[in-house]
Amino acid sequence: MTSSASKSWLLLLGFILFYVIYLLLGALVFSSIERPVEDKLRNDIQTMQREFLNQTCINATALEEFLVKALSASEYGVSVLKNSSLNSNWDMASSMFFANTLVTTVGYGHSTPLSDMGKAFSILYALIGVPFTMLVLTASVQRLMYPLVYAPQALFQRSGLDPRPASQLHFALLLAAVLVCFFVAPAFVFRAIEGSWSFLDSVYFCFMSLCTVGLGDFVPGEQPGQKYRSLYKVVVMVYLFVGLMMMYLLLRAFHKMADLHGLTSFLELPHCEEPEGDLRPILGDGPTDTGPPPPGPLHHRAATKQPLEPAAQPSYNTISKG
Repeated sequence: MTSSASKSWLLLLGFILFYVIYLLLGALVFSSIERPVEDKLRNDIQTMQREFLNQTCINATALEEFLVKALSASEYGVSVLKNSSLNSNWDMASSMFFANTLVTTVGYGHSTPLSDMGKAFSILYALIGVPFTMLVLTASVQRLMYPLVYAPQALFQRSGLDPRPASQLHFALLLAAVLVCFFVAPAFVFRAIEGSWSFLDSVYFCFMSLCTVGLGDFVPGEQPGQKYRSLYKVVVMVYLFVGLMMMYLLLRAFHKMADLHGLTSFLELPHCEEPEGDLRPILGDGPTDTGPPPPGPLHHRAATKQPLEPAAQPSYNTISKG
């Protein structure tokens, strides 16, 4: 591994470390702002529930008023049910989970800021966190492109496949691996942990989350009395980040396959950039000659500042056949 590659990996590790620190800082601020407001709202709901139950005669107006307040509180993650009130939406783990869904644009919406200060901080936090998260994901995918995309395709080509069939085989294997490791296997885990989720519900949650749709109808770690809830939330956050990274890598692999099949040229889209390692065989590793170029047609054209003919310009075909 060269020194430049080592520096690139160290820079990526620094990005990821700063990303974790940014999530922890956001969780600390969200918890300190929203936890007292949530506790007050929960106490108000419990007081309202006791007053409602102590009424000797309950009319339709009182029932409707109670239901409206209860439903309004449930939209902020505060329930009138006794078992549900044991879990806080703004403890450290839940606040970090909220910060993660905010900067990754998943945004389940199961818990939202209650206070104006929390809403203002959410805007500022997302304004910085969303671009930085995209930067970290992009940097991670760029480092994984060579070992997971370019190197396997080169291995298939050395085994005798042409570039197009090699890219098709690689994309099919990569797609199968992503489906198994980030959709099917996690779905079995979520089904076992959540209890009330079916396998289809779990696959549905994985797909909606990794596509950053985040409808919020299924949110992990919200079951009453769930064991190791904080650790479970952290593991789900890691799953979301790595899953989003692999989805982006899958799109990049498809982009490269589309380049080989001429789809990007047909649609006039930008091509997928090649890795830096592919430039080394073309440039050469030996000592370069710094003396004057020998006389020839190309030197004469450069001296007279005349443009090269299309046939004289180097292309990918002339390089690969040389």
